[in-house]
Amino acid sequence: MTLVEREVVRFARQRNRVAGAIGQPVIFWLLFGAAFRSSFRSPLGDGSYAQFFLPGIALLIVLFTAIFSTISIIEDRREGFLQAVLVAPAPRWEMVLGKVMGGSLLAIVQATLFLLLAPTVGIALGPRALLGAIGVLGLVAFGLTSLGFCIAWRMDSTQGFHAIMSVFLMPMWLLSGSFFPADGAPVWLAWLIRLNPLSYGLVALRGALGMGTGGASAPLSVGIAALFGAGLYGLALRLARRPAAGDLR
Repeated sequence: MTLVEREVVRFARQRNRVAGAIGQPVIFWLLFGAAFRSSFRSPLGDGSYAQFFLPGIALLIVLFTAIFSTISIIEDRREGFLQAVLVAPAPRWEMVLGKVMGGSLLAIVQATLFLLLAPTVGIALGPRALLGAIGVLGLVAFGLTSLGFCIAWRMDSTQGFHAIMSVFLMPMWLLSGSFFPADGAPVWLAWLIRLNPLSYGLVALRGALGMGTGGASAPLSVGIAALFGAGLYGLALRLARRPAAGDLR
């Protein structure tokens, strides 16, 4: 809980992170929503591109928040804070869980605030839909923050982390079905979307919002998203039991 509180306090003191995590995705949503309004035909039924794109932007906010929160692992190493945590008598799983839960909490709050715009594009956002969406966002945020932890733990520079983000994490979002539907895509590209675990988080989020899932199973997608988060947390815990970059001993 101390590490969770630290992540929240750090976020409150670095307001530029809000602009980075929310500002750019919202600009994407507004620009692309307007650009494809007249030419897009939703595979989920009637609806504009802005409506189709909204759950994907919520996932992008979660992704950006996971990146910004776990990059602090590299900064903590430089400042000596991480070394102090590692020599404390607390078990490693508490340290990993604190970092992951702190980043996940920030991601859930920011993505939920964005989802409040859903009624502006014709998505009914009742209490049940909102709670279901928050639950799905929690699963996705936990998985992506755990993934960010795994990457940052083995990195010794923020430049290297951003490079990984550019060549791995952003394509992972683009190939989730957030930006364009899998229907009509080339076979190899459709398979990449199916194999992408983030695709199932997107299906689950659309199902929670009552948008339709294009024939995919929302309960199955929730289960896969949960397994994705649990597996990556287990990997993060395993990595944390070894020396991190910078010869932490």
